[in-house]
Amino acid sequence: MTDSGKCAFVLGIELVDGPDGSVTMCQRRYVDDILKRFGMDECKAVVSPVDMSTRLVPSDAATKVNAPFREAVGALMHLMTATRPDIAYAVGYVSRFMENPQEEHWVAVKRIFRYLQGTKTHGICFKPGNKIDFLRL
Repeated sequence: MTDSGKCAFVLGIELVDGPDGSVTMCQRRYVDDILKRFGMDECKAVVSPVDMSTRLVPSDAATKVNAPFREAVGALMHLMTATRPDIAYAVGYVSRFMENPQEEHWVAVKRIFRYLQGTKTHGICFKPGNKIDFLRL
C-alpha cells in the first residue's frame, strides 16, 4: 500500500483538515450540481429550509405537479444523510407527499434548494476529543 498524501474527497464528500486537528465534511460540489440540475443555480437564498407560515396537506387531486419532485427529494435525502442534518426536518416533511405531489409541495422543495444556495459551505466538523459540530467552512 502506498501513501498518496492527504485525502481531499471521498465518495463526493470534500474533507478539509483544520489547524486544530479537526476534519470537516462538506458537499458543496453536490449542492452546486443539484441546484443546477433542478434549475435553481441562480435562485435567491433564504435563511431557513422551511416556511413556518405554510401548512402542507395531502391532496386527493388526480393531477400531479409537472416537476421532478421525487428525483429532487431523493437528491435532498442523499445530501441530508451524508453531511447536512440541518435539512432533515424539511426533507422529511416534503417526502410525505411523494405519492401525489402538488404545486405547493414543489414550492416547499424549491425553498430547501434556496436554503442550500445560501449554505453551500456548511458541513459536519469532527474535532479531536469526540466533539462533533455543524459548521460553515
